[in-house]
Amino acid sequence: MTPTASLLVVAKAPVPGLAKTRLCPPATPGEAAEVAAAALLDTLDAVLATPRVRPVVAMTGSLGDACRSAEIRAVLRHFTVLPQRGASFADRLANAHVDTHRAHGLPVFQIGMDTPQVTPLLLAESVERLLAHDAVLGPAADGGWWALGLRDPAVAAALRAVPMSRPDTGARTLLALGDRDTAVLPVLSDVDDMATARRVAADVPHTRFAAALAHLGALR
Repeated sequence: MTPTASLLVVAKAPVPGLAKTRLCPPATPGEAAEVAAAALLDTLDAVLATPRVRPVVAMTGSLGDACRSAEIRAVLRHFTVLPQRGASFADRLANAHVDTHRAHGLPVFQIGMDTPQVTPLLLAESVERLLAHDAVLGPAADGGWWALGLRDPAVAAALRAVPMSRPDTGARTLLALGDRDTAVLPVLSDVDDMATARRVAADVPHTRFAAALAHLGALR
């Protein structure tokens, strides 16, 4: 089947001390990185099972120092892997959209690695909505967003003026998209703290992510 969009995952290598640090405590840095690795792998699996998309990862950090690095590298063989570039997170997001479009010439639907509960069905439906609109935005329960899809990658430049990781980031992003025809996707919870991680794991009990949380609990 001919791909209709690029499905982009913006990811950080799950290196102890650098990944999912808001899970510490009760998790140790190594345990938090294991949870991050599980979330990334679950996300990559969902992307690969989504039909009619070109899978892309924009990566930052050292995979050589990451938890489950061999497993992650094996899965990434099925993706176009691009380096993140830019001084701020907003810069890296905007550049990732442009670089992904430059690589494949398709509309770009972007997610992160903080929503391991995403399914191929949700991703496929979200991409279909993008194809019917100028943009789509997936709000996160904490006020941010979990997904952004753009037909025109140049629009991603608007992200540079949006403060990230704030309770109003989602609202500000929607405002930055201006009068474009933007569809709003279902709300999901980003895994940023342990309470949210446990709620998400309960919803997807058969994932690597849930298993990593269960193992952490057993260690306690």
